[in-house]
Amino acid sequence: MSEFRRAGVRMFHRLHFYAGVLVAPFLLIAAVTGALYALAPSIENFVYRDQLHTSSTGPEQSLAAQVRAAQTTVPDLTVNAVRPPVAAGDTTRVLFDDPSLGESERRAVFVDPVTARPLGDLPVYGSASALPLRTWLDRLHRQLHLGDTGRLYSELAASWLWVVVVAGLVLWFTRARTRRRKTGRARTIGRHGLIGVWIAVGLLFLSATGLTWSTYAGAHITDLRSALSWSTPATDTALPGAPAAAPPGNEHADHGGMSMPMPGDAAGDTSTAIPQIDAALALAKSAGVSDGVEITLPADTRTAFTVTQVRRSWQFSTSSVAVDPSSDSVTSVNRFSDWPLPAKLAAWGIALHMGLLFGITNQILLLVLALALIAMIVLGYRSWFQRARRDRLVGRAPQPGALRRAPLPLVVAVAAVAVAIGWFAPLFGWPLLAFVIVDVTVSAVRGRRRPTGDDPDVQDTREPAAVG
Repeated sequence: MSEFRRAGVRMFHRLHFYAGVLVAPFLLIAAVTGALYALAPSIENFVYRDQLHTSSTGPEQSLAAQVRAAQTTVPDLTVNAVRPPVAAGDTTRVLFDDPSLGESERRAVFVDPVTARPLGDLPVYGSASALPLRTWLDRLHRQLHLGDTGRLYSELAASWLWVVVVAGLVLWFTRARTRRRKTGRARTIGRHGLIGVWIAVGLLFLSATGLTWSTYAGAHITDLRSALSWSTPATDTALPGAPAAAPPGNEHADHGGMSMPMPGDAAGDTSTAIPQIDAALALAKSAGVSDGVEITLPADTRTAFTVTQVRRSWQFSTSSVAVDPSSDSVTSVNRFSDWPLPAKLAAWGIALHMGLLFGITNQILLLVLALALIAMIVLGYRSWFQRARRDRLVGRAPQPGALRRAPLPLVVAVAAVAVAIGWFAPLFGWPLLAFVIVDVTVSAVRGRRRPTGDDPDVQDTREPAAVG
């Protein structure tokens, strides 16, 4: 093994250990809450079946009539948007601005499309219109119901997950060249590593998409996408001759990445637009935007209706159009097929991360991935405990001093990469700096006491204490 390769393996070994022991608890929380959230769409569909579904059969009432029926439930609120039923047996969702609710929340009244009878009202969150149970699970997974401070836990987990995976893969394939008897601790490490290899791609995906929702790294990602013209295109909702008023789209609204500019935030009365809802939907269908849409009502005479395909199972496009029923015209078209490829990948990745893209199949895959991560973390800690001597609860860390003994060019390269990534993702950078300080300090202290090779508890780099 060359000097560079040996030094690199030692660095990855030390990094994997520290990240595993100290960051794995946050990864464990994210995995447990993520497993719960993975099934949230299906659980939501069952828990709120009385609001989401109806047994009525027959011709549907007009959307305008259904909206008027919904207004009888919350007469003091302003209609914001309407979601027509996607399939027979589904209810219509009429959305209202409600000042008593939190950021990115609206009041939804569910209406039987056949009888125009309201079936109840609930607060909904984000552009996916998540109902209370899914919203609660979302906030548990994202910030443990601790607000913006709690979001730091999930950003720390996402910032380090990819590091743990990459370091683990390096150690796994390095160890694969040596044959060992799989007993005791070696068997535990083998199982830990094997699970990690099988789910590595999935974990890297969760880390990348999770970072887009984060506070600090997420802001840098947004800036980078904007600089490279990779942002989600906005739909121009201004009527001819009026200034454009639509803000840029925010594909993270469903999972609480940043505050969502909700349609209809500007003060205005949408009541005059209600009689035109059916005509607006017909115009959108003529432009190829139909099935699973949200119709946003204009709040003033300068703004068009916006009809947007919503994020749901097996919906790969989120095209939108702006229409003006008074002139029977489509004023603007924002087709998903015209988006930049990175914007498309971001939209698909977010839907996949949320368990929406492929329906129940997507949700089961996320659940299996979360359970596998939990098993891997437990096995990692078990291997650490198995290395303990009789006079200690756990084993010592791997051999320190990897950075100090590495060739200078490797140290410079690693430092440059670490600084760049640390600036981009601060919740990776600051803990990494702490790990380096600890590593150098421990190495220096041990170096004064005895030569490293005389330490009976130094771990062989061929058998990494893979934790996390």
